[in-house]
Amino acid sequence: MTITVHHLNNSRSQRILWLLEELGADYKIAHYQRDAETNLAPPELAKAHPLGKSPVIEDAGRVIAESGAIIQYLCERHGGADWLPDVSSAEHIAHLEWMQFGESSFFVPVMLKIMADRLGDAAAPMLPRVEEQFAAHVGYAEDNIGDNLHFIGDHWSASDVMMSFPAEIAVMRGYGERAPKLAKFVEAVHARPAWQRAREKGGTHFIW
Repeated sequence: MTITVHHLNNSRSQRILWLLEELGADYKIAHYQRDAETNLAPPELAKAHPLGKSPVIEDAGRVIAESGAIIQYLCERHGGADWLPDVSSAEHIAHLEWMQFGESSFFVPVMLKIMADRLGDAAAPMLPRVEEQFAAHVGYAEDNIGDNLHFIGDHWSASDVMMSFPAEIAVMRGYGERAPKLAKFVEAVHARPAWQRAREKGGTHFIW
């Protein structure tokens, strides 16, 4: 059965398209465009999921939201077993940590950084704390990604898919020089033929 991806341009759903391309899964895209002035998702996206956010997928009559849940589901149900560590291994614990880190601990300062940059002078009172937290989380990722540019093991994994988005944010917000491994990781992601196919199908990709 064909998977439907409710894909908002310039969003976290890009990494879902990347994973689907890596897995060779059968999928189609329902495209949604951000408002040119507000950068917000269109109201139509709320028809796919009440929160009106992306990514959301539909598969076998089930609607699934949340990036981590979608990535785990696709790996478990659509040929991505090699992208998940064995549940009895120490790498499985690290996998759980990175899957949570990418969408919780790291994503909070990511969003605050994006919003603060948009607000300009209005964000001045909070900017030092935002910069401190953003730098700390970038530094943590930089210190813990392997020299092989993977977050766990020696091969591409679900953790790499999850961490690709905040890593892109870090590099595009000027942290590439202080986080050179993360910068090389983003380059390696973008060099993947599957990522390039996903970008072509998903539309222009940039990070806010």
